[in-house]
Order: sequence, then C-alpha cells, then structure tokens
Amino acid sequence: MTQTKAAKPKTETVFPMFEIPQFEMPKFDGADMPVAFRDMTDKAVAQTKDVYDKCKAAAEEATEVLEDTFAASSKHATDLNKVMLANAKANINASFDFAEKMFGVKTVAEAVELQSQFARKQFELLSAQTKDIQSKAQKAAEECSKPAKERVSKVVEQFKVDAA
Repeated sequence: MTQTKAAKPKTETVFPMFEIPQFEMPKFDGADMPVAFRDMTDKAVAQTKDVYDKCKAAAEEATEVLEDTFAASSKHATDLNKVMLANAKANINASFDFAEKMFGVKTVAEAVELQSQFARKQFELLSAQTKDIQSKAQKAAEECSKPAKERVSKVVEQFKVDAA
C-alpha cells in the first residue's frame, strides 16, 4: 500500500530561506456582502461623489474668476501702454520743438527765458501725465481685483451660512 502525501500549497521562493505560500483573494458577490457593509460603502460612494461635484464646481468657478481677471488685466495693460506711448510722443515732440526754438535764439537772455518756459511747461505736463496714469492704474487695479473680491465675499458668506 502506498501512502500519498497531502498536497502542499504552491510556494514562491523569493528568498531561499523563506517559503511564502500563495493565496487567492476570496471573491464576493453582492449576496455574500453584509448589509451594513453594503450600506456603509454606498454612503461613502455618495459622499465621495458629492465632494467631487463640489470640488469640480469650485474649480470651474475659480477658472472663471481667473479668466475674468486676466481679461481685465490684459485690457487695462493695453490701455496703459497706449497712454504711456502717447505721453512719450508728446514729450519727445515738445523736446524737438524746444530744440528748434533754441537754434533761433540770438542772446543768452533769450535762451534762458526759453529754457525756463520749457522747463515749467514740461513740469506741468509731466505732473498731469503722472496723475492721469496713476488714476488709470488705480482704476485698473480695482477692476482687475473685482472678480476675486466678489468670489471671496461669496465664499465668506457661504461659510457663515454653513457655520450657522
């Protein structure tokens, strides 16, 4: 009579001194899963979907805020550049006119008088140009930050409602 040995489970020998048996993961179908566990996973999936939807909506809204901010920034940067170029052109033309008049002076006194008038006019012109650019830049900053300020206000209000 021959004796048969019990079959050993398959082993993987990663390290020769250890034998690690290989096991298969148990397979479950819906009927084998406990009801409480199924309810818990359904609730977790629903919560995850809700959080995902809220994150997606927040990301879309943040994208809109950025798009609005960049559009306003681009428009105002273009406007400010046009103003500065116009100012530079006016200043250069005034300098050329001054130089042309200086070539026609006959006395030192006339040159000093012409220089004084030019300096006074340029100072007034530069002061007006600076005030204009400053007001336009301030307006641009306010308009560019408006979408972000509105969104932050909205989030703070929602936070207050949720906390109450």
